[in-house]
Amino acid sequence: MSVRTISAPKLVASVLPADFAELGRDVEQIDKAGIDRIQWDVMDGSFVPNLTFGPDVIAANRGRTPIGFEAHLMVDDPDPMLHRWVDAGCQIVIVHAEACRHLHRTLSHIRDLGALAGVALNPATPLDAVVNVLDVTDLLLVMTVNPGFGGQRYLADMEPKIAAARAEIDRRGLDIELEVDGGINTATIGAAAATGADVFCTGSALFSGPGSMSDRAHEMRTAATQRLVLR
Repeated sequence: MSVRTISAPKLVASVLPADFAELGRDVEQIDKAGIDRIQWDVMDGSFVPNLTFGPDVIAANRGRTPIGFEAHLMVDDPDPMLHRWVDAGCQIVIVHAEACRHLHRTLSHIRDLGALAGVALNPATPLDAVVNVLDVTDLLLVMTVNPGFGGQRYLADMEPKIAAARAEIDRRGLDIELEVDGGINTATIGAAAATGADVFCTGSALFSGPGSMSDRAHEMRTAATQRLVLR
């Protein structure tokens, strides 16, 4: 495959593996490692079987780094609290297609609040679920695990969906980031890049392994760059 030269891969750090008692320290470590932005995995114990952060926790860490924040809302009915994540300092707010009754309205509202609008798809959800809202979408997140917990195995079966999403975005000439999240490490990031992703959310592989966090980030970015395909 040819190398895509028009854009560089972006790395997003999930803070799920962080030490929750030392979040501020770990946010600063992510910044020093050269990561492009931080994802806050917001879970409500209903849409997914886990509980994590509220907007006050995110706001308390906003001053620790200048890099961007994205809120990945794995919650039922995200609409009533959308403004809270923006007020907490998230430049991108990602909702799940499966959780929104009126998805077009929700994404438009996020933009009206001054943030970039993202939409995520669970592994079982087809791309067709978001084709008609891409005109109000700034980021499309294809989940490569079932959401709820970190450290899961990358689902290679999602690669055709990634490829189809890339084809649809490019066919329509849309300015949309295509992000993948789940099981992303040096062994899997290349395949996700080769099928069309350009943003890669990584957690466990960033926080643990040989070398420093900076070393691990560099290895993943290099592996992705080598496989980026020309649009």
